Amino acid sequence: MSRLSVVWQAFRSLVRTPSLLTHVVAGDVAAWRERALAHASRVSATGLPLTPLAHFLTPADTTVRPFAFREGGSLPTDLLLLRALARRVPQSRYFEIGTWRGESAANVAAVAAEVLTLNLSAEELRALGLSERYIELHGFFSRPLPNVTHLHGNSATYDFAALPPPFDVIFIDGDHRYEAVCTDTRRVFEHLVGPATVVVWHDASRQPGEPRWEVLAGILDGLPATATGQLVQVENTLCALYSPHPLPKQEPNQLADPETWFEVTVKSINN
Repeated sequence: MSRLSVVWQAFRSLVRTPSLLTHVVAGDVAAWRERALAHASRVSATGLPLTPLAHFLTPADTTVRPFAFREGGSLPTDLLLLRALARRVPQSRYFEIGTWRGESAANVAAVAAEVLTLNLSAEELRALGLSERYIELHGFFSRPLPNVTHLHGNSATYDFAALPPPFDVIFIDGDHRYEAVCTDTRRVFEHLVGPATVVVWHDASRQPGEPRWEVLAGILDGLPATATGQLVQVENTLCALYSPHPLPKQEPNQLADPETWFEVTVKSINN
């Protein structure tokens, strides 16, 4: 039987019995979970150790701006974390993979000296069949900002060695498939991470407290043996974080009482 015939029969089976999809997805998640758990010194059956978001915040870290409340973006707490990390270092330098509308770059640009954001070029996005309007939206918030530099290329092949290291904060938010996360992690640590660099990965959780095992497996397999700092999940966010310095941590417990909660004020701003 040809490969096409096998695929077609599998598709027909899913159409006739949609519940089969649950088993396919569950099996996939179990496989990624097993792969991540091979790194038993860093991760447990409930995920990465948990560090409170409040540990990184100061009284100045109260505002996220801009925030579009649109598909494909970060949580407000994700952006608050990035701003807080950049604010902690005078004249900080920030690098990210994955620009999208430029919300993360624009938020960090308000408190950092230099922001570099890398995304596929317009030509590469067109080659993937993406619409012109989708391409135009990339960097919507960050393009006008003078301290943001927009780089274009594939993070798997981009010449990171040409960028002057180290960066104070690095945000990995590109392709979230295992191979891409693993490659981005390995290359970032090889070329851009210094002794004091903090690295943040987005979408390491599906929602706060629920690990995204494929991403965690990519992070754990991509981390070099020389990266001896702490790897944690930041509470109330979708982010995993690597710190070269010790952090407070605890085992995740989705049913624990919320020890910290937030007050949110929303103000709309029109162009």
